[in-house]
Amino acid sequence: MKKILYYDCFAGISGDMNLGALVDLGVDPGHLEKELGKLNIEGFRLAMEKDKRKGISGTRVSVVIDNPENEKHRHLRDIEKLINESTLSEEVQSKSLSIFNRVATAEAKVHNIAINEVHFHEVGALDSIADIVGAAICQAYLEVDEIQASPVQLGGGFVECAHGTMPVPAPATAEILRGIPVRTGLIDYEATTPTGAAILAATVDHFREETDWVISATGYGIGQRDGKIPNVLRVYLGETGVSEKKDLVEKEAVMLECNMDDMNPEWYAYISDLLFEAGAADVYTTPVVMKKSRPGHMLSVLCDRGKTGKVKEILFTGTSTIGLREYPVNKNMLRREMVEVKTRYGKVDVKRSYYNGRVVNEKPEFEQCRLLAKKYHISLEEIRKEVYKNL
Repeated sequence: MKKILYYDCFAGISGDMNLGALVDLGVDPGHLEKELGKLNIEGFRLAMEKDKRKGISGTRVSVVIDNPENEKHRHLRDIEKLINESTLSEEVQSKSLSIFNRVATAEAKVHNIAINEVHFHEVGALDSIADIVGAAICQAYLEVDEIQASPVQLGGGFVECAHGTMPVPAPATAEILRGIPVRTGLIDYEATTPTGAAILAATVDHFREETDWVISATGYGIGQRDGKIPNVLRVYLGETGVSEKKDLVEKEAVMLECNMDDMNPEWYAYISDLLFEAGAADVYTTPVVMKKSRPGHMLSVLCDRGKTGKVKEILFTGTSTIGLREYPVNKNMLRREMVEVKTRYGKVDVKRSYYNGRVVNEKPEFEQCRLLAKKYHISLEEIRKEVYKNL
């Protein structure tokens, strides 16, 4: 089974609509407010209420600013400092920073300036900080295996922003959604905001219209407008059905790789330990021949999306690399369980793996076998034989 979060963006998406939809889907409002408090900034609060659009009932979330006149513009480094110095989880910090980076990169390109020169006008305001960090908090709370979304409705007409009157989609929104399927013209207003676009671009694994999962819950986030179509964001929680590949678990992960020919090979064991402690699923090195025929190693790290921030930090600060490759991969894992086997030397845990309902692999835990072999002054092979004899 795989747990899916699906964004149905038939009427677009904004930061507040996203919060409303995810709370309506089942995110605990108290948890959201408590986690936002870890940002250690004051001057805003969340207002949540039930509302309707065209007869569809859902949740409307608004970020209430205590003193709007005191709001200030922020640069990316200000946002990064705010998030990095919070006590939010690593997953929430990483996802929040990824969303902000999407906006900053788009703004920098649109205005032809360096990314650190971007002034976060609307996006630097407290309401957008709450929307973006809140999105990361809500998605982490739901603990889904994959996030999917439909093509994104952009709307039409013109929108007023800090730089004046802009066509819909705003240039930054269009840049953020590059490579993502979109639709336009259903309504004559901005259906998708830069914040909403960045949330999708940074967190969605697949954009698709076809669904192949069973709906377990539905939520509606109510927007601020009331036009000819329901101004709502619909989200689903879904679960995949029983796969033909019984006992085979599929999950998306991220592979990070870097090549090095100038690091002491003795350091690799130490770096590997740090990476595993940071949550890496697998760490390994491959001998490679680099430029000028220099021998080197490729260090590969497999981890979940939410662990990439810490893994990158270890690679850049603990190794000699100055660059790395990052790409998504699909993991296929057999269902496994631990069984305890009693032998005349003691108990040993055995990892048992299944495929299509049958056992295909059984492996005794090495460290337990090693300790028993050392205790009784016998070989590891003798311990192994004893374990399999009692399975």
